[in-house]
Amino acid sequence: MNKTTFAGLELKNPIIISSCGRTAKAENNKAFEEAGAAAVVLKSLFEENITRETEHLSHSTDHAEAADYMQSYIRSHALADYIQLIKDSKKLCTIPVIASINCHSKGEWIDFAKSIQEAGADALELNIMGLPDFKSYKVGDYEQLHLDIVSQVRKVVNIPLIVKLGSNITNPVALIEQLKIYGANAVVLFNRSYQPDINIDTMEFKAGSLLSDSSDLSNSLRWTGIASALVDGMDYAISGGVHSGEDVVKAILSGAAVVEVTSAIYKNGNGWIQQALEVLTEWQKKQHYQNICEFKGKMNAAAIDNPDFWLRTQFLKYFASNED
Repeated sequence: MNKTTFAGLELKNPIIISSCGRTAKAENNKAFEEAGAAAVVLKSLFEENITRETEHLSHSTDHAEAADYMQSYIRSHALADYIQLIKDSKKLCTIPVIASINCHSKGEWIDFAKSIQEAGADALELNIMGLPDFKSYKVGDYEQLHLDIVSQVRKVVNIPLIVKLGSNITNPVALIEQLKIYGANAVVLFNRSYQPDINIDTMEFKAGSLLSDSSDLSNSLRWTGIASALVDGMDYAISGGVHSGEDVVKAILSGAAVVEVTSAIYKNGNGWIQQALEVLTEWQKKQHYQNICEFKGKMNAAAIDNPDFWLRTQFLKYFASNED
């Protein structure tokens, strides 16, 4: 009853554990499977961290040959550890194991994708994160970066490619259409960025909320409801704000095939998975749906009488007469 497909993967249900600290251990991934998860996304291999570490070591030596050796060693060591995580997780798990790369540029790291495929990953998720904050930025440069990365990765792998987008894309629909053309099989809406905050007593920076809450769901619902109606042949996942079985139902109604969850697990433990699935199953029975395909996208912008509901950005209609 709960089976679904996502990026060409056959899944027993729509709940995927998204990339997080806990998916960095194979035994945790097995525990997620035993708790009912349909797939796991491994903790991301961070291009930025590798680059920063290699640059730091390069500056610590005056010998170019030694610097090149250390850079090569760090990159190889990071990749080797990640390959081992894939292999260990595949040995323990029967559900799909999705590798993840957090990237912000084109570069040599793309060669990692080929090694990840050879290690047995069932799919690869690309987290393309960044803030285009330079003055020479031209409109469209950031979106083009996504296309260039996907194009280069697709040349070296044939496993499903999933792109996890940030919420700072000007027009997600246009980018998703292009990503499909360039070889992406699915998109995740949206990646949760670091939340900066300031401690005014100590005058120091601190992290804001690390975990999502239900209020984060609406933006992903909006764009999934719009994009799934306009871009055919692309699978959608909702990430951020999924904290109940009802949220899973909402995601599917908007057009998503799956949800990616982390915060709900951190807050409630692995038992949350079965609780959410029970709510989903009971709702399906109540609405007389035999499978997820029957109601996936049933409330996206193409399926409802008034698609303006998804497009509305102002509260004017509801609050214009409120003078208090």
